[in-house]
Amino acid sequence: MIKYVNKRNIIFLFWTLVAALMMYMPLRILFSSTVRRDYYSHILLIPLVSGYFMYLRRKQIFPDSGNSYGSGMTLVMVGILLYFYGITLNPGLNQNDRSSLLIFSVLVFWVGGFILLHGTRKFRIATFPLLFLAFMIPIPSMVMDKIIYFLQVESTEVAYLLFGLTGVPVLREGFVMHLPGISIEVAEQCSGIRSSLALLITGIVAAQFFLQSSWKNLILIFSVIPLAVLKNGIRVVTLSLLGIYVDQRFLTEGFLHRSGGFVFFIPSLVLLGLILWLLKRTEKTGCRGSGLQ
Repeated sequence: MIKYVNKRNIIFLFWTLVAALMMYMPLRILFSSTVRRDYYSHILLIPLVSGYFMYLRRKQIFPDSGNSYGSGMTLVMVGILLYFYGITLNPGLNQNDRSSLLIFSVLVFWVGGFILLHGTRKFRIATFPLLFLAFMIPIPSMVMDKIIYFLQVESTEVAYLLFGLTGVPVLREGFVMHLPGISIEVAEQCSGIRSSLALLITGIVAAQFFLQSSWKNLILIFSVIPLAVLKNGIRVVTLSLLGIYVDQRFLTEGFLHRSGGFVFFIPSLVLLGLILWLLKRTEKTGCRGSGLQ
């Protein structure tokens, strides 16, 4: 490890500490908010994952680096300007969007410092761990609303189809479904956005670890969308059937209602693993057939 201790890397370490101090304010704003802060419990884990991927590529990234003053300083200045704009000039933003702007500005500042000290060639080697940090940025409210609405619509469609398969009589009115003795609404809280984000992040990390082909990476990542919708639909139907035939309190209280997303997350994770295994298997078969293995 001594070979990595040089002036350039020491400066970059201090640069990282400055970025971490800059990150404190937007994170405090975000987690002090009462609106949707639970959607971002993954944020503090993202730097650890990114740092691990940087560590895996340390031999290619940190020795023999070169500077890129133009690109690096441009990003550094953009990051600083956006940060001060978010702090002083735009108090009208809600807490989520203000945190989004500030965290984005800190990441631009930090990546600019990386390019400034290590150059664009090393940036290309570290592209994945650096861009993976984008998952720290809270999704802007306007975009989040559209994602949640999409998940609500598709989850309602899946739940309606599953109710039909179970033979339970159901009358649907928008997001509301009338069942024997009860009516349920697939509300924003039922969209499963938290577990869907977790599934997406897991898929991206798994693709980076296990798949070589870019298009197979994309297949795995995009498979998260139907898996997330299916998971939400199954959760709605399961809780509804328990409410009809066992106890209506399953729909209003209890573990499955409050924290059951994790229970239904596990089968979707297993299905994602199965898709990954199939893609990996075809990749190995392709290697044997071409004589590359």
